[in-house]
Amino acid sequence: MVCAPEVRYLAIKAAMMPRDTNQYGTIFGGVILSYIDLAGHAGAHHEVRRSGWPEALLVTVAMESVEFHEAVLVGDLVSFWTHVERIGTTSITMHVDVEADRDGRVVRLTDAKVTFVAVEARDGQRRPRPIRGALDADPV
Repeated sequence: MVCAPEVRYLAIKAAMMPRDTNQYGTIFGGVILSYIDLAGHAGAHHEVRRSGWPEALLVTVAMESVEFHEAVLVGDLVSFWTHVERIGTTSITMHVDVEADRDGRVVRLTDAKVTFVAVEARDGQRRPRPIRGALDADPV
């Protein structure tokens, strides 16, 4: 099911600190990728709760289309906005927009699509399960 973008959800807002810089003095890309994953996860859980579906253990299965448009600077206040891109049977794909408040203006830094799968632990294994809850009674 493809979803039309709704009102964006502010999943994370963080100040970029010197400890996260690379050798060029800008924020290491891996730090931003980690925040994108966390924001996508928070946005997906928000959608699950908002939709009234049962809580789900969500695991990241894919991140695509990450291209940095601007460097992320020490002191930037970075916002990670999410909205639903697609909902499948066991998965949810979140679009994450990354922006900085810099000198009173919004700077687009990057964006990405992150896909999560709902899983359940059974017999020591993680198996996909319907994200909206059981489709029918499942004998245990």
